[in-house]
Amino acid sequence: MSMEGLDRLLGAEVVSASALHGGDLSEVVKVALDDGRVMAVKRGPKVATEARMLQAMARAGAPVPQVLMQAGDMLCLEWLPEAPPTPETWEALGASLRALHATTGDGYGWAEDYAFGRLPIRNATTESWPEFWARQRLLPFLPSLPMALVRRLEALARALPDYLPEAPPASLLHGDLWTGNTHFGEGHAWMIDPACYCGHAEVDLAMLELFGQPHPAFWTGYGPTEPGREERRPFYQLFPALVHLSLFGAGYQSMVARLISSARV
Repeated sequence: MSMEGLDRLLGAEVVSASALHGGDLSEVVKVALDDGRVMAVKRGPKVATEARMLQAMARAGAPVPQVLMQAGDMLCLEWLPEAPPTPETWEALGASLRALHATTGDGYGWAEDYAFGRLPIRNATTESWPEFWARQRLLPFLPSLPMALVRRLEALARALPDYLPEAPPASLLHGDLWTGNTHFGEGHAWMIDPACYCGHAEVDLAMLELFGQPHPAFWTGYGPTEPGREERRPFYQLFPALVHLSLFGAGYQSMVARLISSARV
């Protein structure tokens, strides 16, 4: 990232810049300026979309980093302090996610498409939730799958109306809520790196459970979930598993196969 370019945009001299861990899909740098400001600076082709998503989450009352500036392929965000998570901050995260999900849209999807690195994410809206999940979240991966998985995924997509609700509330979703996209500070919990769209609230919960389990206090904060959520969970976890298979290789093929089997279609 060009420090000279940052100087011009921010109107102050960069005194230090250090790359942050977790920048698999975009470049992220901690920047300190000579006027005392510290911020996280991201660069990538979709940062303008990310800025709009963060602003939509903030309007819904969700704890997210403040967007300080967005220009071209650069996004400057509030620097968040860090502290180990506690039961209290896990509970706060659950309550914040419940509040986010209480904000709803008119249909399933988002006003613009997104991407995880080189992988496009389609967000064209539909009125049917099973149709959205099939067309925009599962079937786009068919060309990259081995034939045995293609047949099974096609069958699962056809069966979605029998397993997913037709018209759940179109909750505002974080869209990529694994533990790496949560951030804890002293008495605070934030959600970072969104991939927002409107859909069934269980999508965020299923993603949060894919690579581990949130602290039990999270569920205290979030509150009751819908009956049958455990049966629907593998349908929703399939999308991030397919994303990982596409981006990071065949090591995730067994996860995809296991989730298709768990769906029991």
